Amino acid sequence: MDTQLPLSGIRVVEHASGVAAAYAGRLLAAMGAEVTMVEPPGLSPLRREPPFLSPESAVSALFAYHSAGKRSVICDLTTAAGRADFDRLVGEAHILIDDTPIGGRDALGLSSERIAAGHPHVVHLSVLPFGATGPKADWLGTELNVIHASGEGFLLPNGLSADLFPDRPPLKIAGHFAEMQGGIAGALSALAALWAGKGQYVDVSAQDATVAVGAFMVQRYGDGSLEHRVSRSFRYGGVIACLDGHVELLTLEERQWQGLVELMGRPGWALDEALSDPAERSARGDFLNRQIRAWARHQPVDELVARAQELGVPMARYGSPVHVLAGRHENARELFAKANVPGAGACRIQTAPFRFGDKPLPMRDLPEGPEADSPTAQHRRHPGVGQDQRESA
Repeated sequence: MDTQLPLSGIRVVEHASGVAAAYAGRLLAAMGAEVTMVEPPGLSPLRREPPFLSPESAVSALFAYHSAGKRSVICDLTTAAGRADFDRLVGEAHILIDDTPIGGRDALGLSSERIAAGHPHVVHLSVLPFGATGPKADWLGTELNVIHASGEGFLLPNGLSADLFPDRPPLKIAGHFAEMQGGIAGALSALAALWAGKGQYVDVSAQDATVAVGAFMVQRYGDGSLEHRVSRSFRYGGVIACLDGHVELLTLEERQWQGLVELMGRPGWALDEALSDPAERSARGDFLNRQIRAWARHQPVDELVARAQELGVPMARYGSPVHVLAGRHENARELFAKANVPGAGACRIQTAPFRFGDKPLPMRDLPEGPEADSPTAQHRRHPGVGQDQRESA
């Protein structure tokens, strides 16, 4: 079957300066929505965010990824003419995405009351670090703030990293994990509101979304257990060094332990009757890890992982970016596709993390640059992806 774009014909206006709102728009664009980025005269701050694709181009990889499949217009919302152009864009849209801080919305004509009065048909998606209501609604926040406000940073580093560097302070996850959780929640909630068939205001908090992902920690606290980065680790397993790389090993169930014993060739130390008791295995965790690591040091990763899967042992390669990009499975699913990035040429960019058929969703090129003349005129000259699809069909 042909790849389907379920949001063909849906128009989205994205007014975003951060990753969370931009990622919500990116997901909607991947599903076929016509997403128009509204940038200020100084352009989106994401265009200046590292890392850059090359020192010569100064093209932000972060912006390139999040703008794929979108188009861009310049609109100065500090002027009456700019706000009028913006209103005309929103008047033709189904969804408005905005991450303007609460305190700055009135001056730009972006308050929820004004949007609801002027565009009652629109799903108005607000994506902020801490949401649009509550004591922290007007707080600014970056990825560093949100990941630690959610409690996730309290648990990092853990496992092998905590063993090797026990004195390290809490760390954030690399990249924009928390903000992208906010983007996922934003896209899902906007689609749910759209499905309801009437305009409404949707309030998304990146902190709330990240807490939901790490809810296990909160649940354990409710049971009286305080998860901590030093103590939050299984007594044996984790990251194991092999002959040509590393694997991640986790054996929670008895059958998985028995599979591991079989994988190691049933060494004498593993056949100790006392180790049939999970509590005893945990008590001897340091001893078990020394034995496992000494054995694994001579094992090729790919052969080891394949054999572990056959025996039902939860083990996988600790993949580097090179392994992900060159992976047989990832390439079979066409997880990455080439797109033209203005100023940098053709680059491989991740396609959508989902599909609606047996093929990946198509990767569309990035916008050549913001369109500086009338946003509404440009909007009408460039038909939505839904119309393009119908004409080509």
